[in-house]
Amino acid sequence: QVQLVESGGGSVQAGGSLRLSCVASGRIFTIYAVGWFRQAPGKEREFVASIMRSGNNTYYADSVKGRVTISRDNAKKTFDLQINSLQSEDTAAYYCAASSRAYYSGNYYYISGTYEYWGQGTQVTVSS
Repeated sequence: QVQLVESGGGSVQAGGSLRLSCVASGRIFTIYAVGWFRQAPGKEREFVASIMRSGNNTYYADSVKGRVTISRDNAKKTFDLQINSLQSEDTAAYYCAASSRAYYSGNYYYISGTYEYWGQGTQVTVSS
């Protein structure tokens, strides 16, 4: 069993920055990869970023490349999503997720079904 709790969301002016955090508890060492997804009202959940246990491999959606950094601290059992230059299109509920699956290809970590553990979400609202 793994539990995830997000924090750090809020209302931010366009062009500003936010740092979202996720705290993991339970059988932490079963986790191989963690990631962030987001979902806006009326839209499907979409991939944002992911990072492997080692921290050597990271993956980002094209829509956020250059503005987003994902990081992981295994000792603290946390992982963060730094978002810079926030745009109105970034407004969404952001979810952290964890996967115990070790795939041979990083492509699998763009897929929500790869992650079996999910947080409840934290809202990010970008305004003018």
